[in-house]
Amino acid sequence: MRSMEQEVLRMFDKNYYDVTNWDTGNPYEDIGEVLNSIIADIKRRQSDSDYCEGGKPGAVIFIPSGDYHLRTQVVIDLSYLKIMGTGHGFVSSSIRYNLPEKEWKDLHEIWPGGSRILVDLDVNPEDDEKDGAAFYVKREGNPRISSVEFENFCIDGLHFVDDGTDIDNVENTYVNGKTGIYVGSAQDSFRITGMGFVYLEHGITVYHADALSIHDNFIAECGNCIELRGWGQASKITDNLMGAGYKGYSIFAQNFGGLLINANNIFPRGTSSVTFKDVAKSTITGNRFHGFYPGMLVFEGACSENMISSNHFLRDNEPWTPLIGVDNGLDDQFGILRISGSNNSIIANHISETVSLESIKPADKRPVIIRLISGNGNYIASNHIVAMAELDAEASEACFAAQVNALTGRDRRRKLDVVHVLVEEKSEENIVLDSGSEKQVILDRKRNAFRATPELEAM
Repeated sequence: MRSMEQEVLRMFDKNYYDVTNWDTGNPYEDIGEVLNSIIADIKRRQSDSDYCEGGKPGAVIFIPSGDYHLRTQVVIDLSYLKIMGTGHGFVSSSIRYNLPEKEWKDLHEIWPGGSRILVDLDVNPEDDEKDGAAFYVKREGNPRISSVEFENFCIDGLHFVDDGTDIDNVENTYVNGKTGIYVGSAQDSFRITGMGFVYLEHGITVYHADALSIHDNFIAECGNCIELRGWGQASKITDNLMGAGYKGYSIFAQNFGGLLINANNIFPRGTSSVTFKDVAKSTITGNRFHGFYPGMLVFEGACSENMISSNHFLRDNEPWTPLIGVDNGLDDQFGILRISGSNNSIIANHISETVSLESIKPADKRPVIIRLISGNGNYIASNHIVAMAELDAEASEACFAAQVNALTGRDRRRKLDVVHVLVEEKSEENIVLDSGSEKQVILDRKRNAFRATPELEAM
């Protein structure tokens, strides 16, 4: 008769799965069917919640390198599950789709690679937002579902679709109703690490997050990258490379407390790099933000006691020919940083604006860099703002070369007259220090404290 120790060992030996060695379904034709079958097996075997001071250890599911169509949504409703692959496999689909198809034969790669899941779900406009998710995570009751991990594979939405707008190429609409990972219930200690997300309308959508870690992922050419919705606390978004489409957010969070956004490199062309709605006591520090439109960082509602520090913001013009003329609909008086809320700190950031004179809207107004809309007690100090007008900017059909040239070019520029800080009448009792000269800061000095950045005397 087997001892209890032998029985426990036997159970744990079965908690590693390879999708290519499972006896239900064909992972290359529908990995969703295979993953759901494996999850059902885990739940069947781990049915006792208190077995030898354990009972439900969860499992690891391995996805080897390869292309796996997903035609059935994966539903996850158990804790301690890790789904892992061998590489995030990202490659730009946008660049390929904006090349003439006759040139595709000369490309070294056509599609993303690594452990790649091709999202082949049928999505209709009237469907609920969760229905287009490749991975749908939800479980009600106590305790909250915990420690689900996604690591080191690629989720590819394949194509965008016609959304009725005037965009010339439907592959540039950023619309298809597909989501990579959708978490619909409160959870604890989830990890999304080393993943690739491409050509999804929503990369990661999480409701009611607690101790969530989104770290070291590549999330690009998605309509939206990361959306933290409902409410949440004590989570982090760190060390990611990402950039949303012109209709969506690179990072969005609502009703959150204690969110850390650190060491991310966020590139165009999101309608915003970061949008907070009613977020408190959170930190945005040490990031590099690059955008083509105003509204790169937006605080909406009652955002309070947040710190924005030691970030680099760059706003310039779109240099890539297929998307010139496309924007987020905001004019240059909106502000690169637009703040609603109280007792926020904006300290020691470097903010660069390099735009052509022809692109400024309205043409007769000075662009605004930091704009305080409402609230009180905000502290703005020691921000270095560099504003330049770019002369004779050149567009290019080559995306990579165009953006590098735009970033590194220093010739043919001259200083641009901008408003460094604008404080609206609805915002008072703020402190603005060393973030602009007397002429560069507009505020009611009877209702706000101000110390100007010294100006050099004319030579």
